[in-house]
Amino acid sequence: MKFWKMNGAGNSFVIFDDRKGGLGLAPEQVAAIADPKTGVGADQVIAMEQTLRGDVFMRIWNRDGSSAEACGNATRCVAWLVMEETGKDKLVIETVAGKLKADRIAPDSRGMARIAVDMGSPLLKWEEIPLAERMDTRGIDLKIGPIDSPYLQLPGAVNMGNPHVVFFVPDLDTVDVKAVGSLVEWHPLFPQGVNVGFLQVLSRTETRLRTWERNVGLTLACGSNNCAAIVAAARRGLTDRKALVHNDGGDIEIEWSDVTDHVIMTGPIELEYVSEV
Repeated sequence: MKFWKMNGAGNSFVIFDDRKGGLGLAPEQVAAIADPKTGVGADQVIAMEQTLRGDVFMRIWNRDGSSAEACGNATRCVAWLVMEETGKDKLVIETVAGKLKADRIAPDSRGMARIAVDMGSPLLKWEEIPLAERMDTRGIDLKIGPIDSPYLQLPGAVNMGNPHVVFFVPDLDTVDVKAVGSLVEWHPLFPQGVNVGFLQVLSRTETRLRTWERNVGLTLACGSNNCAAIVAAARRGLTDRKALVHNDGGDIEIEWSDVTDHVIMTGPIELEYVSEV
């Protein structure tokens, strides 16, 4: 089977073209492909499928073979592939979480291709995240560390097609992302699990983020978590509604429109190679 190995700001993908059908990947096959020891190695495995409601349908599996609702960085990669194939500069990509509009943007200063994706409106009600109980999602009642002196607390909660919490930290380098992320990922407060972000605010328009992704683990970037982070920060008055996010794998620009309420994510994509498994 032919595949494209791509990444968006370091978030890596194996992408298959299943628009003619017949791919039929089972969860254990996905896990084997995503595992660098048994396959190619990737954060997610993607299948492009036919759709009558857009230009392409994007099916997403996590590294462990479980299904995912949305993936912003993968959306940019799939959009670029279809744009290169069709010559279009605008596309509609359908996902389990809904339709996403993608636009080709001018390359960055290094000549790297960039794609902007309209990720839609964030869901902010406690039952939309979803949470197990009613809370103010600007700062939910979740504490990490000693009860009388927690070192992390009151993360913001946002659903960007999938659930996210974002902790605001003064120094990202002092946070054990793996330990805290794995602890929070399947906390009883999150019946569907949750993606865990750790955001350091550098200024009103610049931030730094690290992400522990649900069913994946530590990633170099997570597009939907970048969106959730800036929405959560803006709701707390910590940043403007448009800000740059520095990820371990690259920079992503996020703008939460105060007109449409939609979140626009703009970032780089890279085709690493094309091969077969």
